Amino acid sequence: MSEADLALAHELADVADRISMEWFGSADLRVDAKPDRTFVTEADRAVEDALRARLAAERPEDGILGEELGDASDPSGRRWILDPIDGTHGFMRGVPVFGTLIALEAAGELVLGMASAPALGHRWWAVRGGGAFGDGRNLRVSSVRTIEDAHLSCAGIAGFHADGLDDRLMALARRCWRTRAFGDFWQHMLVAEGAIDVAVDPEVKIWDLAATKVIVEEAGGRFTDLTGVSRADGGSALSSNGLIHDEVLAALRG
Repeated sequence: MSEADLALAHELADVADRISMEWFGSADLRVDAKPDRTFVTEADRAVEDALRARLAAERPEDGILGEELGDASDPSGRRWILDPIDGTHGFMRGVPVFGTLIALEAAGELVLGMASAPALGHRWWAVRGGGAFGDGRNLRVSSVRTIEDAHLSCAGIAGFHADGLDDRLMALARRCWRTRAFGDFWQHMLVAEGAIDVAVDPEVKIWDLAATKVIVEEAGGRFTDLTGVSRADGGSALSSNGLIHDEVLAALRG
């Protein structure tokens, strides 16, 4: 990973911001249902197409994994992991909490993460070993040490119900000082900023998590799946300030 890779990630985010904001709030935005019953918009496709084209020109030897167009890369090398619009469902309805997620993986290790949320006017990024930043300022997770003092965020309740975790989530929420459902990438960025202390998502893909994992960890936090394994491809996510991580895992696993 080089400074040139970070500069390129910012350029990719600039491209994505321009395209997504051109479509945001559009009355004629085309929306299609995917086989997994989620949705994709023409804005998602336009962003991913543009980022792939730029990467093909600037990093032709690197692989690319994207939410909409899949992966044809060698995982033993370098690959860029793209979520063109994280928060598509909200984007469709005019909710400004959406963003483009860009990660770089080298030899199986996530080494760069960027999340850009143009409608919120914020961007977060991190490189492995170099700290985490939000709008140019250093990020640091909170120092809250107990669940009773913690601010918890979670994804939609339906995902917890499908996994049989809704009762455990409610019990955890009752223990916490405060609970809100910020959802998607934003809740993990709030953990990295120290604004909240823990974020939980029971159903996610690698492109939802690769960038956010790097940012949370470089801000001093911890990021695992719900079995406690440090990975972005485990199908679930728990980010925290690290101090209450094991206790939250225990509460969710019963």
